[in-house]
Amino acid sequence: MNVATDDAVRLDSVTEITWTQLVGACAMPEVELRELVAYGALVPRDPDAPTWTFEARALVVARTASKLRHDFELDAHGVSVVLSYVERIEQLQSEIRRLRAQMG
Repeated sequence: MNVATDDAVRLDSVTEITWTQLVGACAMPEVELRELVAYGALVPRDPDAPTWTFEARALVVARTASKLRHDFELDAHGVSVVLSYVERIEQLQSEIRRLRAQMG
């Protein structure tokens, strides 16, 4: 699977992408992606493994990080902080949808 050119990738917790695929699929330098791992914005399945692999969702996170970095000229720490807020907002929106579905 070439994540950089494939239009469709299953974004679930089963589908796996490699570090090399992640680096190739987003417009961020590898060193900055490593910083995002250090800050916890990107989480390898096994951080101690010799070669990192990620849930496919990491691709969305990395691409979002690249856009934030470019659009707002943020460093890796700033990007990781914004990503944590984006993730929290998504969780809250999901919870609101779930509660509305229970009520209706």
